[in-house]
Amino acid sequence: MMHRTTQQLTTGWSLKQADAASEDGWLPVQTVPSQVHIDLLANEKIPDPFVDANELAVQWIAEKDWIYRTKFSVPSSSDGVITDLVFLGLDTFATVTVNGTTVLQSENMHISHRVHISEHLRQDGEDNELQIVFHSARQAGDKLIEQHPEHVFHVRQTEASRIPVRKAQYNWGWDWGPILMTAGPWRPVILEQYTYRIDDVWTQYEISADNKTCSGTLYARIKAAAAQKVDAYFDVILSLSYEDKAVFEQKCRPAPDGLAKTIFQLDSPALWYPHGYGTQPRYQLSAKLVRADNAELDEQVKVIGLRRCELIQEKDEFGKSFYFRINGIDVFAGGSCWIPADSYLAQISKDRYFDWMKLMVESNQIMLRVWGGGIYEDNALLDACDQLGIMVWHDFAFACANYPVYDAFLKSVEEEARQNIRRLRSHPSVVIWAGNNEDYQVQERYKLEYDFENKDPESWKQSTFPARYIYEYLMPRWVKEEDPSCIYHPSSPWGDGKPTADQTVGDIHQWDLWHGPMSRYQDSADLSGRFVSEFGMEAHPHLGTLRRVITDPKQQRPGTMMMDFRNKAREHQRRMLTYVTENFLVPSDLPTFTHVTQILQAETMRYAYKAWRRMWGQPGSRRCGGVLVWQLNDCWPTISWAVVDYHLVRKPAFYAIARALKPLDVGLSRNCPVWTSGHADPFSCTNSDEFELWIASSEQETVEVDITVKFISIESGELVSETINTRTLAKPNSTTEVLAKQLVKVHNASAGTFDPFVIYAVISVGGQVVATDTAWPQPLKYLDFSNRNIKEDFSPSGDEVTVWADLPVKGFVFEEREGLKLSDNGFDLMPGEKKVVTVNGKDVSAKELEWTYVGA
Repeated sequence: MMHRTTQQLTTGWSLKQADAASEDGWLPVQTVPSQVHIDLLANEKIPDPFVDANELAVQWIAEKDWIYRTKFSVPSSSDGVITDLVFLGLDTFATVTVNGTTVLQSENMHISHRVHISEHLRQDGEDNELQIVFHSARQAGDKLIEQHPEHVFHVRQTEASRIPVRKAQYNWGWDWGPILMTAGPWRPVILEQYTYRIDDVWTQYEISADNKTCSGTLYARIKAAAAQKVDAYFDVILSLSYEDKAVFEQKCRPAPDGLAKTIFQLDSPALWYPHGYGTQPRYQLSAKLVRADNAELDEQVKVIGLRRCELIQEKDEFGKSFYFRINGIDVFAGGSCWIPADSYLAQISKDRYFDWMKLMVESNQIMLRVWGGGIYEDNALLDACDQLGIMVWHDFAFACANYPVYDAFLKSVEEEARQNIRRLRSHPSVVIWAGNNEDYQVQERYKLEYDFENKDPESWKQSTFPARYIYEYLMPRWVKEEDPSCIYHPSSPWGDGKPTADQTVGDIHQWDLWHGPMSRYQDSADLSGRFVSEFGMEAHPHLGTLRRVITDPKQQRPGTMMMDFRNKAREHQRRMLTYVTENFLVPSDLPTFTHVTQILQAETMRYAYKAWRRMWGQPGSRRCGGVLVWQLNDCWPTISWAVVDYHLVRKPAFYAIARALKPLDVGLSRNCPVWTSGHADPFSCTNSDEFELWIASSEQETVEVDITVKFISIESGELVSETINTRTLAKPNSTTEVLAKQLVKVHNASAGTFDPFVIYAVISVGGQVVATDTAWPQPLKYLDFSNRNIKEDFSPSGDEVTVWADLPVKGFVFEEREGLKLSDNGFDLMPGEKKVVTVNGKDVSAKELEWTYVGA
């Protein structure tokens, strides 16, 4: 019996188009994992699809078949040793041969494969040839639709050929991403030899209500070589360690089916919490396979976290609650939605995943929703979430379509679901699985058959919305069988069978902003739900990102062909310009237009996050349990809803979210009459004098807070009313209402006087400012921001800049670029206040930073 050995096949690969002449056209592949576009681009066979309109020049790739091949040798081995090839991800329709013999045919990008190849290997140390043919997924999708006329393939976003194909759906393009149909070995290919191996190790456990004990079962699954049996010749040592010290260990004998298990109990367990609510301790879970003489055959170690997670759905005065409770603490889930980080998944490094997740905690975000049109995310991303304290809401890989339920499809989906639940179940960050993204909105749009009161799953399969069978019958069963303590939610959005826009139950996708009626962002308080799992506002990325991908200076203007091509959202010209023109003076140059879109997005974030976090309320009265912006990231350099662009360059909206989600934050709301009606009085609309103030806290103790509210003339910088100074106790993990329907009494107000003022609130704890907020007259375009007289000063080392102004300033923004990190950006300046910003980045000095503001 031998110890398991592994070798990742990363080098020595080559690629060619399948219809090329037999030995012509082979191109070197730098490394595997890879995908066709990566290798064609590296060999200068295609232009960069991310630049200009080159996306259109590479569409032919989707219509071709592609071959990857390599050679490998296998160490000579004794009898009873088996050799496997392990494919962690093949994209997507793949035929695998070893030395000319077909050993695997795969049709699902989301699953891994283990193939026994011992009988196909050449002897005496000769090289073996591995070849993988990747067939056109788009063409395969068309054929599958033809083969299943019994189903109507309704689709939102791009074309129907994606629906029957188990491939990342965004490859067909989305309203933020290009059409780039990838193919290739997108996850590692591994050569493995063993006699016996540990297939998996996991735990199922419960935390007591007082958090003082953790009890459950440790499991390991043992697999034997084909000629072997799981027998009495070995034991499995199952153990838990914490901070390099064993806290539990038990030797046990596996059952004939290969399952080894033992019950355990820990007293005073170290529990995992979301960032800001506690620490993120983790345990090492180990399964070691040993012979009777204690010789080790295999070991598998996982880093796990222990925590108790509940989804609280209770009837209350607002309908039915929807919020998370971790280890007994109610948690407001402020965060983001996540799309794949690249159009080419094979090139995302572990470090890049970690850098993305660091942005989450730097902006006080604690929940990431992995959207259903991408992939079951990489272990590296989940490891980062575990380490940093980010809760993960993970959709199953279905999005915006009417999916079928024919037998082959269901068989593939079951393997996909079970594999990925098993792979991710040890991550404490994963707190909920959702069945899909917006498929019940497809049901509503196309009036597909759905009767929530009908509880007969077999009848669902015969309806025009058969995927209900997957989401409400199969998925909950699979989750319960593979990870019994995990929360399952049938869809996002979903509310107990009610319309998906119902604001009283479940989660909602609030697209009355941007989409739909294009509601004012100033009215966010009226657009809340029990949990807002999507909402957003588009904005340009910073200029450096745009100029890298739109190379013709003549095209670097709002409304040009390339600018429009860069934005994939339907009707984006009308929607973005409507929001801009309602709120700002409309510029024609790219730098100013970019800036106002960024402030538009940041203001939307400020209004929405603050208003909906205010509705966190008190224990037992949680009107809104969380807010997730659509979206954190981009998969290519583009104009979209992302708050951080493809190159990890932050937009001002990123900082607006960070401010709104501080552990202790102050919020202002100001009466905001409609100014767009034909007979509105613009003077009274702009200078409304009623406001409210509250404090939002995620602190677990009561905090004594000093509050200052000033009313400052935008024209003169002078105070127009008496300053309010007060002190209050901010309730723990709650909203504390401080001022309600407060009227501002303006000094020397006289008929015909128009002196717009901004309301400026500051809260301090122990003499230290912890948060500020501003409530400006609306719309901003009616205000005169000329002659602000902004000044700046720099530290001798060049890593710090201080800015201040004589008059109130809206939307002060430093121009950011890749590799630059600022402590804050996109902020307002008030007279008498100095803003200090730290600057980090290789070879970057604060003196080099360009800046602007609204009305500059």
